[in-house]
Amino acid sequence: MKNKIKLIVSIFTLVFVFSSCLKDKVGDYWVDTLAGKAYATVVNYTLNTLALQPVAGEVNFQFLVNIATDALPTEDITVTFTVDPAAVAAYNTLHSTGYLVFPNVQLVTQTLTIAKGTRNGYAKAKVWGAEALNACSSFMTAITITSAKTASGKDITIAGNMKSYLLSLPISNPYAGDYHCVGYRIRPGNATEPVDATETLNTVDCKTVRKTGFGNYTAYDVTIQVTSNTVVVGGTTCYKVIATPIDPGTGLSVGGMWDVWTGDATLKPADLTTNYYNPVTKVFILNCYYVSAAGNRIMYETLTRK
Repeated sequence: MKNKIKLIVSIFTLVFVFSSCLKDKVGDYWVDTLAGKAYATVVNYTLNTLALQPVAGEVNFQFLVNIATDALPTEDITVTFTVDPAAVAAYNTLHSTGYLVFPNVQLVTQTLTIAKGTRNGYAKAKVWGAEALNACSSFMTAITITSAKTASGKDITIAGNMKSYLLSLPISNPYAGDYHCVGYRIRPGNATEPVDATETLNTVDCKTVRKTGFGNYTAYDVTIQVTSNTVVVGGTTCYKVIATPIDPGTGLSVGGMWDVWTGDATLKPADLTTNYYNPVTKVFILNCYYVSAAGNRIMYETLTRK
């Protein structure tokens, strides 16, 4: 029977058993005679994910490092790490993916000492700068064990297939969230129907959100795609949006948007520009319609991020 070695995560008092898949170096698998050997490993060596909000500030993370062996180490073991862009490139090649290297990564733990009589410890790192990156891009970072030594200077083998912590870093849609909606719906021949409510814009993709409600009418949704086209409103460069009323049951469009304000003449806004997003005030201005046999329904809304 082939030998096996134990990976013990003492902090959780759990025992895992490796099935002879550790590498001394790429291409060399140890299929037996593992007794007495020790390997430095990253426990979660498959791709992990940490979603980032598109805001300024540091985001910390950590990962578990283990000395895989069949006996408790009798010396302290020092493990060192590096941020490893080459590991991202290797992952892309192996999996036919297109991750970009996340530009701002720092090791909080450059060296980790695993005390004798124990097998594991957490290494820490941080990322920042998500607010300046394109949420439609796919980012990733990798941190790799570069060496592991006992206090007496003996090298601990680094498991070639378990040496890197791989972390994808998707950036959340910057427009999703809760908004204060103030506006109205017009049905020709009827009084203007106001709306003043909190509405949630949910992510469709990296540049599109969707909300429930067309004015005070909740049977239809509105999708809002922020484009790269700009318009200057009140001295601020804003982004034009494509706002489309849809039937949530079918997902199909039931109307469109007005390029210039149209609505209740008694509630005419100071600026007639419509269907744009102000990145400074985080406000959407929407003016849309949906088709009705009794006459197209019109809505005008200001959505302010809460």
